[in-house]
Order: sequence, then structure tokens, then C-alpha cells
Amino acid sequence: MNETSVPVCDYEGSRYRTEFWEGQGRDYEDLTERVALRALLPPCGRRIAHLGAGFGRMTGELGGYDQVIVLDYSRTMLREAQAHLGRDPRYIFVAADIYHLPLADGSCDAALMERVIHHMADAPAALRQVRAALAPGATFVLEYANKRNLKAIARYWLKRQAWDPFNPAPVEFVALNFDFHPDAMENWLRAAGFVTERQRALSYFRLGALKRAVPTRLLVALDRLLQPTGDWAPYSPSVFTRNRAVGSEPVAALDGPLFKCLSCGGPLHDDGETVVCANGDGRWAIRDGIYDFKEAISG
Repeated sequence: MNETSVPVCDYEGSRYRTEFWEGQGRDYEDLTERVALRALLPPCGRRIAHLGAGFGRMTGELGGYDQVIVLDYSRTMLREAQAHLGRDPRYIFVAADIYHLPLADGSCDAALMERVIHHMADAPAALRQVRAALAPGATFVLEYANKRNLKAIARYWLKRQAWDPFNPAPVEFVALNFDFHPDAMENWLRAAGFVTERQRALSYFRLGALKRAVPTRLLVALDRLLQPTGDWAPYSPSVFTRNRAVGSEPVAALDGPLFKCLSCGGPLHDDGETVVCANGDGRWAIRDGIYDFKEAISG
């Protein structure tokens, strides 16, 4: 699939924060994801890219990093992230398409992408973009929706669903919403230049009736105990993985330009209102503190 033609899931104008998370009975999911992230991500570093950060729900977990790139395709989500996180200079807000990341090659020593890749029609292409932005040895924490989960297996065996959870091909259960097989995801990560080091299996108790009947703290404690099983038997709805970027490219880019031109890959110059390609191949706006790479400025 050509990366220029891949459809992008756009949350522009949505009420994702209030209609899906806040007050919607998802405290269990939120807390278990924080448990997994804290177990996998190095607590500090120089520059981390939070890809598909949304309104910044998990970005606060990255406080040990000198600089945090808060990147999302939706300007609406980024404005909510600004309100949620404040205007701390450590946060750099970027509107961009993950299939065309404007981050300079090797410019980050860590990355996080949770609840994002399940919207990717071409997951391998997205992973290649992430790898390009990371220096060798960088940590990439990725969460994905697991096709081979216990509920899907039971439904398949009971003939209540047509798709096979053991088939490695992705399943698109709703438009631009995909579940992925663990073996396929590991193969894609390897092909993109990553080695998977650890996995956490979580959200085994993601059932409305169970969450209403059992105290959240107890469910989270049980989930914490089960999460390490992801290293050998990830059969949960959600899987967090810790991956290491391999390669021999120089690490000096961590001290160089943050952004690259989406046309030629050259460095960009920040003049306060726009970022301009040093080679004259493109110019992008900075609007209300957001570097906007969704479309270039003409002229």
C-alpha cells in the first residue's frame, strides 16, 4: 500500500475526551495502561515522542523527559492537550500524520504510541516512520489491540463471529479500527528495525458488568499480577510491548534539528511563525503554539 494513499483516522472536532474517557466508566482501563507503561518505559531521557497523544491523557506519565513531542493528527485534540498539560516549554505540540512524520531522523531517544495503531490501515508503514525518528538503542513502547484474545477465541469457537483470531492477518471490525495478531505485530516491528524485549498483557477484565460489580482497585491489582504473562501468552484484549531500535546510524541527530522537511528531508528553520525548509522545499505554520504539518503553506 502506497503511504501517500493510506486513509487517516481524524478525530478533528470530536468529543473523545468527554464521550469516551472522562466519566465513562473507564478508570480500570486507564489505570492498567499506566501500570504497563511504568513497567516498560525508561523513567527519564532526553526527548520522547508521544505519537497520537490525543488530549494528553497519558502524556503526564512522561515527566522525566527533558522534552516531550506531543503529536496528533487532530488540532482539536492538541488544543485540549495544551489545556490539560499547560504551556510548559518541555512540551512541543505538533499536528502531523504518522505516515509522514516531520521528526528529523534519529531525533528522539524514546517514543510512545498507545491506542493509535489500531487505526492504521498500513501498520508496517507507520512503524517504519517511527523507527526513522529514533536513535539506535531508543525505546519504543507500543500498545495494540490484540486479535487473539480470549473473548474473540470463545466467540469464534461458539460460531458467534466469522473471523479467525488465530489467522495472522489484521481484522477491520469497524472502518479504520483494526485488531492485530501478536505474531504479525512482532514480525512488522522486526522488519521496521526493532527488537521486541518485553510484553505486557492487560485489560483481561474489560467487561462492563464486572467493572460495575468489583472495586476498580481490586481489578487493577489482579490485572497487574497477570500483565507479565504477555511475555509468553498474550491473550488479552490489549498488549503493551517494549521495543529497542537497532541500527548503526549516528546519534548526533539528538542534538540537531527536531523537524525535517516533508518534501526533501532537509532541516527546517523556525522563525517564530513558520518552519521553513533550508532547501526551499516547503513551509509550515506555527498556530497558537502548535507546529502544523497537516498541510504546507502555499507561496
